[in-house]
Amino acid sequence: MSRFARPADRPSPAFRECDGAPWPADDELDLDAEWAALHDSDEVGWWVDGEPHPSVSATSTWGFRPSDAVSALDARLGHLECVTADRRRATAAEYRLILTILDEAAADPTPWVGPDPTVDRAWLDPRGRTARAVQRDRVDLAERAAVAEIAVRLHLSEQTVRTRAGHARTLADGCPRIWAAFGEGRLSEKHATDAARTASTLPAGDRDALSRFDEEALVPALTLTPATFAVAARAIRERVHTESLEERHRRAAQDRGVWMSAELDGMASIHALLPADRARAVMSRLDRAARHVHAAEDEERTLAQLRTDAFADLVTMSEPESPAVGVDVAGNVKDADGHAVGNADGHADGDADRTSAPAHTDDPGPAAPVSAAPDAARRTFRNAPPATVVVTVPALTLLGRGDEPATLEGYGPIDLETARRLAGSATSWVRLLTHPVSGAPLVLDRTTYRVPVALRRWLGVTSPTCVFPGCGRAAGDCDIDHRTAWADGGTTDDDNLDPKCRHHHRLRHESRWDITRSPGGEPAWTSPLGGTYGSDPPPF
Repeated sequence: MSRFARPADRPSPAFRECDGAPWPADDELDLDAEWAALHDSDEVGWWVDGEPHPSVSATSTWGFRPSDAVSALDARLGHLECVTADRRRATAAEYRLILTILDEAAADPTPWVGPDPTVDRAWLDPRGRTARAVQRDRVDLAERAAVAEIAVRLHLSEQTVRTRAGHARTLADGCPRIWAAFGEGRLSEKHATDAARTASTLPAGDRDALSRFDEEALVPALTLTPATFAVAARAIRERVHTESLEERHRRAAQDRGVWMSAELDGMASIHALLPADRARAVMSRLDRAARHVHAAEDEERTLAQLRTDAFADLVTMSEPESPAVGVDVAGNVKDADGHAVGNADGHADGDADRTSAPAHTDDPGPAAPVSAAPDAARRTFRNAPPATVVVTVPALTLLGRGDEPATLEGYGPIDLETARRLAGSATSWVRLLTHPVSGAPLVLDRTTYRVPVALRRWLGVTSPTCVFPGCGRAAGDCDIDHRTAWADGGTTDDDNLDPKCRHHHRLRHESRWDITRSPGGEPAWTSPLGGTYGSDPPPF
């Protein structure tokens, strides 16, 4: 395949004015021209809508002449490489544009939050803020409003938009080599984001560490798969990091937490981020408790199931309905009747010399040292109030005369057997809806500003999440906002209240985002740029 002659007067500006992206290099333009020529030539018989082009010979298996089968495969793979590079360049341009829009919002907040009131010499802030503080808030709110606009237009979460902007800023400012390779289509999005995520954990302002990371990580990023590169990037980070591991660990421990992710078929995952030694101790204790019970002749559960049951018993401190592991706070293993039969180390009470359960092929080895838990940590389990689970069950379903699924707050639909079991063990009930005419009142108080508890519960049923499009924050964690302000004559009833998370509550009152009611009664949001977006339907 011959190379095309390059015009001597071809313009070569560094960046396009429309989006700030670099213009294609001469080699890229040459390659595109060669593919276009190949497509139009008789050497290739392209397939159209699953059928070979009429010019393709009936005896040609691949759409090429049989003698050219190897060249045909190589050409298709080359075409795939070009398409992949185009997609990577487009993805890099998306990251670049998001960052540009947010930077412009910070530089000029007026389109997003309105005119700057501090330019008026007679201005006085009703909240007592200084002019500098107001200007900082304007920049912050303008960026928030811009993020929300991008999110609703692209049908992304606001966190995704912020994350992409953060990755773009990290690479553009601190890793120019990796950023250039991403923009040229030589790096995948996963490589680029892993590099940005790792580089962002280096000390802020340490230009030397960032430069060394950028230089050392570029070659493995261009040659390794994403999973392998992630490991290499962590190793490079350790080499260039200037802070001690002890200091970093103390800071990282402040981010510890536990969270839940909904899964399919009535299941959910619980994740915990905690110091490695404590995580190892937790897994060791669960494993030993599981192995102790697994040794019983009539035990049919797998080790994985037993570890899970031990974890649930330890955290909830519940009495199992069927023979279970039963691990108390001190790590003692109990039988189905609640009698202590051993501890988490696999020894029976009063028999410290007895060997533990037989080793298995997936034995994790010696446990990490476990430090004594402070008394306050033990009291966390002993003095904690009973767990509260909110389940909404249609009345007919509960009576066995309907099949509409029950709903678990913060999760979604659950199976009816679980719902009936929870209903049977409930110590109290709150009637949310019993009858379309004589059920729970929707207008509970038109004379007070504070939202009554019963009305808040009802709003959690009608609007289970924040009413801003794309926001999944549970209504129970949101502010209850008056659509028509109380000071303007608004009432405290269900048709004048919406749950809004604190972030979107601020956007509604402090930026040019606003919410109105459409003719059909559904909330409609108007963006600072004039776009109109409806709230998402309930997730379940």
